[in-house]
Amino acid sequence: MNASQPQSPAISKRPRPSGAPRKALLALAVAFALLLGYALFIEPYRVEVVHTETQGNLAAPIKIAHLSDLHTHGIGRRERKVIAILDEEKPDIILITGDSIAERPPSYRKVQELYAQVHAPLGVWFVRGNFENWKPLPHEKSFYANSNVHLLLNSGALVRPDLWLAGVDDPFTGKPNVEAALEGAPPGVYKILMFHSPAYFDRVTGMVDLCLAGHTHGGQVRLPFLAPLWLPKGCWPYVAGWYEAGGTKMYVSRGIGMSILPIRFNSRPEVTIITIHP
Repeated sequence: MNASQPQSPAISKRPRPSGAPRKALLALAVAFALLLGYALFIEPYRVEVVHTETQGNLAAPIKIAHLSDLHTHGIGRRERKVIAILDEEKPDIILITGDSIAERPPSYRKVQELYAQVHAPLGVWFVRGNFENWKPLPHEKSFYANSNVHLLLNSGALVRPDLWLAGVDDPFTGKPNVEAALEGAPPGVYKILMFHSPAYFDRVTGMVDLCLAGHTHGGQVRLPFLAPLWLPKGCWPYVAGWYEAGGTKMYVSRGIGMSILPIRFNSRPEVTIITIHP
């Protein structure tokens, strides 16, 4: 080789990057897509029937269907499942603890379509949630009367000689009055109090036998073994299921529908069937 001719620089041979990190990223992306698809299209429609029991000072058993947070856009796949469950379970009474309307658009006409298909011998009873207070009806009483739904607004009724059913305005956005709701209850009867936001339980323990609430959606998106990532105001520390204090029990429903995001993960919608035995 001619000494005056420039020499080519040496090319170092580096090892090719391994395909393992790329495969891992691809696997994570696929897993995330599958989980997102499940949260969007599967779990929101996997309505669970939760059967639970308790005891109380009743002359005869009563079977309650507790619904909450319907957030309905009309009769869809989820609503048809709820109707089918109620038809099969045949509860004595249906109790709905608020937030029946959807976030966008808040259509009461769509809610009325659902109400028209649910029935029970002792009636369908309802208390306001925060959504009903945020989007109030101009003729609220007539709307529920025409829907064959009993509205309990800081009021109560003797639904059976041994059972007083009371309901208050949403504690988070309204003006609840439990004393007014219990006024007229005969002494010694079993008392059920309905309200939307479960933190109100701290205010009424010892005043009634059983409380029913919703509002939490069970967290709506729950990572396994962790507390809910987010809960609306008026919930904590109550998330879902049974609680007891001061001789009063409370059941908090995970609800049926969704708000803010149209997803559920590890928090299935539920229809709760509560049987109270003497």
